[in-house]
Amino acid sequence: MSHHALLSLGATAWRCLSCPKSELRLDLTLGCGQSFRWRETGEGHWTGVMGGRVWTLTQTEDTLWYHVYRRHSDPGLIKGRKRKKAANSQESAKKLKEMSVVKEEEDAESFYTSTSEQDGDDVEVLRDYFQLSVKLEDLYKEWGDADPHFSHTGNIFSGVRMLRQDPVECLFSFICSSNNHISRIQGMIERLCSTLGTPLCKLDDSVYHDFPSIEVLAESSVKAQLLDLGFGYRARFLQQSAHQIMSSHGPKWLLTLRNASYMQARDALLTLPGVGPKVADCVCLMSLDKSEAVPIDTHVLQIAKRDYNYVPGGGQKTLTNKVYKEIGDFFRTLWGSYAGWAHSVLFCADLKKFQNLKEIPTIKEEKQQATKQRKRIQTVKTEAK
Repeated sequence: MSHHALLSLGATAWRCLSCPKSELRLDLTLGCGQSFRWRETGEGHWTGVMGGRVWTLTQTEDTLWYHVYRRHSDPGLIKGRKRKKAANSQESAKKLKEMSVVKEEEDAESFYTSTSEQDGDDVEVLRDYFQLSVKLEDLYKEWGDADPHFSHTGNIFSGVRMLRQDPVECLFSFICSSNNHISRIQGMIERLCSTLGTPLCKLDDSVYHDFPSIEVLAESSVKAQLLDLGFGYRARFLQQSAHQIMSSHGPKWLLTLRNASYMQARDALLTLPGVGPKVADCVCLMSLDKSEAVPIDTHVLQIAKRDYNYVPGGGQKTLTNKVYKEIGDFFRTLWGSYAGWAHSVLFCADLKKFQNLKEIPTIKEEKQQATKQRKRIQTVKTEAK
């Protein structure tokens, strides 16, 4: 049986690229609710699906390590990419069974095969997915100079980056996020992928699937399938949005919105069933290159009121469209063209799962304390003389 890779067992089948934690922290970036397909499969090791392949990522202080699971023996994959979708769930099950038989004869290390061309492609995928061309430390300094509250929070929650996700996966994942919480959304997306997505590999007891294509999601039978999976009213929104995109625009339409302006892309998304302002802004920010998009929900409204003394115009107490725009404009004025990135740092810092980090002294604080201690010691020595 193939197992989830661990860097501690040997780096032979791992590759790496230089990336300090100040530019990317996997635990915060992958665990803050941007994507719902990554899970921690070993201490500090995150496994998920990206670009039609299954990856395990981990990091040391200045290096990002990655392991890609692929086999030449799998006829459905070419250089780790899908050849075509399984036609139906029975075909998917048959394909997975064939894959499992082959895998039983392989050990974890031989599951990784690569060429220099593939290694170069992997690095390209990683750099694109994590948008590593964006210098995050420079942005943190810019935001901190403009905003004392961010300066304090950013010092603790460094390395929170925006992902550049596949727009189809991003859109339909966030349609599922309506009136929901992260752990439940993760479960729904897992059921969606295991039912409608192409199986990629099995590691330990976990089977990984690709995200279903928009063509599959548009099929009329999908609504009933998702209702059976517990999607409730979201089942209709998923199928109807996919059908509307396919019938009115075509399967590549979402990708073309990367070339549209922020407001054009946002307005286009708002025409889809189940897509409101927040979902539209999440998709714009996390998959369509609109760094100025600031998703607002009641959680962010509370951050604005509590930490920035924001008072909605007209004394509004609920999150109306007018208040939504006001808060977004407030943060865009404060943080600039990458306001959506800055917003995500504060959103991450406010999640209950990360509150323990606020109790740990940051490296900067430790250095400041060490400097003060040295000065005190020097003062004592001088006075002793």
